[in-house]
Amino acid sequence: MTTTPVAPSLVSTLPGRYYTDPGLFRLEQERIFETMWFCAVRSADLGRPGAFRTVQIGRESVLITRSRTGELRAFLNTCRHRGARICTEESGEVRRNLQCPYHAWTYDLDGKLVAAPNLTKMPDVDRARYGLVKVALREWLGYAWVCLADAPPSFEETVIGAAVERLGDVAAIDQYRTEELALGKRITYDVKSNWKLIVENFMECYHCATIHPELTEVLPEFADGYAAQYYVGHGAEFGDDVLGFTVDGSEGFERLPEVADGQDRRYYAITVKPTVFVNLVPDHVILHRMFPVSEDRTIVECDWLYAPQVVESGADVSKSVELFHRVNLQDFEACERTQPAMSSRAYRDGGVLVPTEHHITIFHEWLTRQLGVDHV
Repeated sequence: MTTTPVAPSLVSTLPGRYYTDPGLFRLEQERIFETMWFCAVRSADLGRPGAFRTVQIGRESVLITRSRTGELRAFLNTCRHRGARICTEESGEVRRNLQCPYHAWTYDLDGKLVAAPNLTKMPDVDRARYGLVKVALREWLGYAWVCLADAPPSFEETVIGAAVERLGDVAAIDQYRTEELALGKRITYDVKSNWKLIVENFMECYHCATIHPELTEVLPEFADGYAAQYYVGHGAEFGDDVLGFTVDGSEGFERLPEVADGQDRRYYAITVKPTVFVNLVPDHVILHRMFPVSEDRTIVECDWLYAPQVVESGADVSKSVELFHRVNLQDFEACERTQPAMSSRAYRDGGVLVPTEHHITIFHEWLTRQLGVDHV
């Protein structure tokens, strides 16, 4: 396809069909969501043996549960008998075993087949072989990350490596001790937008002065359009009169114990491809997990995490929650406003990126490599 050359200061984006084509979304399910590490559930949400949660990852329903010995396990949520879903609820708790509601094939919390009607009359059935299909699982930042690939990519390179690439050092994120923090608030957003529009929006701040008045009051440099992720190791600094990362700039909570002096009064943003955003501020951490549902719908689950004593004391976290909740609503409204235009003839060949957005090109190049296609 021949396209009109863009001005030297501009860079072309992906064509509109990348945000509207069901076939391309299925390709993303197959080659991205089902091959990469996917942040599925907060580990503490499965607090007791028998607790479970089901998560849709690509085309698969994945069942994550805590075993009787306390470890998290992940399986395909599919009975090995006739393929019925084992757990039909999003979350819950079982006493000892997982039982298929169709023919009562029963599995222990480690996935082994332990019982079924007339199973004792079939001594040739290998109970381990006909157990639930296991899914690779790693824990990091207090979350369970799962990978559907038969040979998962290196977790250190593709997940932890994203933090190193952004901050320059894994210690810079380890110092927040996210795995030890407590959940202060969770909000789930149903966004009528392609997941990539949400990623691209998060990666740039060219829009910040236009739609984020509260955020730019707290982080004045964002008004100039430079994103926190534009420079390796850079964290946007709080305004001179700002006391905390709150909706009105008022004081927040004590700095997390191991956050370094150089990280104080700064905001850091990390994108962990494909669907996770990590936001670090001195007294709390905000983590977004996206669950792409279709080419034009994405569920976003956002957690606000604080020092355990803050949550246990019943402290009012509403001012810090409200700041990023407003940012989320403003961002998602912008993405929903953009999604219909992806089908416009005006966007058939895509749009353009200004210099402060050029780093989004790296995301587009990564995407087309993963899909094995050429977007030109």
